[in-house]
Amino acid sequence: MKQRIYIDTSVVGGYFDEEFKDVTRELFKRFENNEITFVVSDLLDLELIGAPKTVRELLCKFPADKFERVELTDEAVLLADTYIAEKVVGITSLEDCRHIALATVNKVDVLASWNFKHIVNLDRIKGYNSVNYRLGYPMIEIRSPKDLIHYED
Repeated sequence: MKQRIYIDTSVVGGYFDEEFKDVTRELFKRFENNEITFVVSDLLDLELIGAPKTVRELLCKFPADKFERVELTDEAVLLADTYIAEKVVGITSLEDCRHIALATVNKVDVLASWNFKHIVNLDRIKGYNSVNYRLGYPMIEIRSPKDLIHYED
């Protein structure tokens, strides 16, 4: 079974970012080769509206049926609000929490992000998973794209 990887906006932007593009493009190669499935959300679509044109149009280069699409539900909003209420992160990170909640509620295999401050951060991950565990959700695996590509020997 193919791994389902939820990608946030930083992964899409990382495709063009000098620091992250090589690794991000390797992850996209795995996607193009049907080794993995990208899970994308309506929240990602909204965040991309204000992005540069190249970033905005990147996902349009792939057939829509290659992606698994998920929508922000009341359940995910409530879970994200709980992350904030439990002070895993501050209110300014609400959108990040919604990405994590979407990935959690939809039981993805892993969430990929380049956001090391609020998402790919061991203390934050412990906090998100503490809330998830207490509420009966599965633990969420959170990694940078660097951890999701194959390295040759």
